[in-house]
Amino acid sequence: MHYAILAYHVERTIEQMSPAQDAALMTELRKVDRRMTADGMLGPAARLDFTQSARTLRDGMVIDGPFAETKEQLLGFYLVDCATHDEAVAAARDLGRANPTAVYEIRPVLLYLPGAPLSGSEAAQHA
Repeated sequence: MHYAILAYHVERTIEQMSPAQDAALMTELRKVDRRMTADGMLGPAARLDFTQSARTLRDGMVIDGPFAETKEQLLGFYLVDCATHDEAVAAARDLGRANPTAVYEIRPVLLYLPGAPLSGSEAAQHA
């Protein structure tokens, strides 16, 4: 079963990180990524750009911004292939240990359409 692990965080906290702090955080998260890849459970993952670059399509109109009524913003996601919900929760716990100030939502994926790596993605660059 595929599960989406959605990464929420207070965006301002991430924006205020120094390049060294951000690099250290990404190093910790990449350790979890490599383990999940080695276990054959990690699918596509993305770190999203900041919400000021977001656009929302609503009722046929494109509006600037995400307009989420939340304290945290969706900043990235992981797609994992886990045998059970508990295994997906364990993967999210690993991510939470690497980035303890983030919030991770675990949600089953009802439809997964795999595709080719994006041209600018790390996977495509190393292919």
